[in-house]
Amino acid sequence: MSPKKNNFVGFLKTIPKNIFSGFVVSLIALPLGLGLAMASDAPPIAGIITAIVGGVLVSILGGSHVTITGPGNGMVGVLLVAITTLGLESAYAAIICSGVLVIILGFLRLGKLANFFPSSAIQGMLAAIGLIILAKQFHIMLAHRITEEDTLDYLLKIPFTINDAMHYTKPGLIYAAIIGVISFGIMLFYSKIRNKYLQLIPAPMWIVILSIGFSYYFEFIVHEKNPIDTSYMISGIPDIQTIIAELPIIDFSKIGEPTFWASVIALTLIASIESLLSIKAVDKLDPQKRRSNVNRDLKALGLASVGSGFLGGLNVVTVIARSSVNVNNGGSNRSSNFFHALFLVIFIVLFSTQLQRIPLPALMAILVYTGYKLASPDTVRKIFSIGKEQLIIFFVTLFVTLKVGLITGITSGVVVTLIIHIILNKGVSLFARNLLKPNVLMYEEGFGNYYVSVKHFCSFLNFYKLKENLDAIPENQDVIVDFSLCEFVDHTVMESLHDYQELFTKRDGHFEVVGLDMHDTDSKHPFALRRLLPVPNLIKNNLTKRQATIEELAKDYELKYSAKKEKETHFLDHFLFFRTKKINHIYNQLSNSDGNMSLFDIEFSEGEFIAKEVVRSTMLHINLEQQIPEFTLDREGFLERVYAFAGFKDIPIQEHSDFSRRFFLLGEDEAGIKKFFNDDLIHFFESNPYYHVESNGSSLLVFGKERLASIKEIKVLFDFGKRLKQVNS
Repeated sequence: MSPKKNNFVGFLKTIPKNIFSGFVVSLIALPLGLGLAMASDAPPIAGIITAIVGGVLVSILGGSHVTITGPGNGMVGVLLVAITTLGLESAYAAIICSGVLVIILGFLRLGKLANFFPSSAIQGMLAAIGLIILAKQFHIMLAHRITEEDTLDYLLKIPFTINDAMHYTKPGLIYAAIIGVISFGIMLFYSKIRNKYLQLIPAPMWIVILSIGFSYYFEFIVHEKNPIDTSYMISGIPDIQTIIAELPIIDFSKIGEPTFWASVIALTLIASIESLLSIKAVDKLDPQKRRSNVNRDLKALGLASVGSGFLGGLNVVTVIARSSVNVNNGGSNRSSNFFHALFLVIFIVLFSTQLQRIPLPALMAILVYTGYKLASPDTVRKIFSIGKEQLIIFFVTLFVTLKVGLITGITSGVVVTLIIHIILNKGVSLFARNLLKPNVLMYEEGFGNYYVSVKHFCSFLNFYKLKENLDAIPENQDVIVDFSLCEFVDHTVMESLHDYQELFTKRDGHFEVVGLDMHDTDSKHPFALRRLLPVPNLIKNNLTKRQATIEELAKDYELKYSAKKEKETHFLDHFLFFRTKKINHIYNQLSNSDGNMSLFDIEFSEGEFIAKEVVRSTMLHINLEQQIPEFTLDREGFLERVYAFAGFKDIPIQEHSDFSRRFFLLGEDEAGIKKFFNDDLIHFFESNPYYHVESNGSSLLVFGKERLASIKEIKVLFDFGKRLKQVNS
């Protein structure tokens, strides 16, 4: 019984952090829920109902750990079609039926279906969804309504809408368009402001606060009504009593019509794909690297969709953007999903009338930015760098999805991928002969060493066979995956193997891929598909001006300098700062002759998918000659005081009240940390510039601002590190 007690005590300890992260997520979920519902042609409150029902049911019954559920970006297009063709009451019936089908998928253990879709086809489908959202909401963002046949027409009309907006004469439309542009600007540039106080409130919530504040300004200061045209204001948000008293009418009368079941299948497919992909991505972010039970999660999501449909909500899916925010703010279990739903209930109970002060262009700006992130040009550049054939798959999926539909689009992506693989292998025989054959052999060599041999071919068609074997291996073991008997490995497999390498490394295991020495690619990207090809020419890159300056500095200070990008960054894995961040590479590395101090530029990312933000910073790493306690030292500030309420305890140092007042010291071994922080070390920190200093027990990580340092700042940081090492020795 003691383990259960310990688990329960551990759960109770995490509640403050999960309440905090749930609150932050709710600030994003509120405007996004309203916007996604309206973009789907549903009542605004439908999006909030979806998030509340999903948050409660999936947090209790789900099989994932740190995911957030609610209305999804990918569902907008298919929900819009369902509501337009069936009507709202029949669309609710379709949502309920699709929920039942998702439950059935869970019971049939079909969570592995996500592995049968090529990565580039999925990217193309998501980009198409982004363009659908962007194209239709951009016009409302500029206070302009149009009706067109398809998404391409909406996109082509964007220049005309911009021109019309610049010539508005009606004040109500001018104000509405200005609000939309300012809101889009906030979404676009907010993440660039690396200020921990401002970022306590997410960008979408700033838009809500400023919009409501604008309305109150005219009401109480100017004593005039809101100047924004009333047709561009949110209306019809009921209070909680009305929602409970007036449940929507569900119309099952069209259940025998083909169009009804076409919508049901489309809703089921997109909801399942979006959820499975999101769960897979969020598992990478989980600091504890737990694996979700996707089939159990499908059952919970399906049940939540059924309940949501009966209450007037939409399909409940797992959402990557809000899940990323949850992890980054300390969410550690499903209770954060529950608390995010609870805070949404509080918002509706207390502030339902205030929400009607939000202009539609402000909410549409959030969706336009979301659509842009889904269809970002960076995605195209990334896919092109992997291989030209991936770009073909991407664009075929994208255009077919835009012109025909989501189901046809993803199907076309699968077919084109298969055709390209056949062409690259000069025939269908490799796939026809070996598709049904067992191609994976795994055995344990002893002492926690596993050997996996893959034969014939390994692509999206049969990757599930390899995945089932790899999932059966504990992540703290050593694994060798041998492709020497495999003639063809596609991009989807290479990308997934990279994810396994990261997972095993973070769990103190080892994952190595061998046998690809005789394979080559059209590009040098690590995710490129593998087959026999002529070796491509190498391109030599010249140093930038900043790199040339750093190289000169290295000569002056007798340091070693390397400008090339290094992917081997595992020495940073055990620092607390990188637990929820993904390191892409380090570069511009300066190191002393002993190799125990290195200063480098680093590129890492926070969040995943459309919530992903890439950050570049300059950091210093110091190897220590002896073990020290693990700790994190930061400058004391308002945010640190807020963290105290969330369960993060500052360690006080006796007889050094000034240090305790100025610095925020965290760590598990309080006694060891107090002993380590002697008078000399404390005086050193008190008399030097503030830096984030972190110990993982055997080394230190030191950095200032989350940006690249100037040459002067590099000199100061390196000098700080040398003197800090002397104090520690």
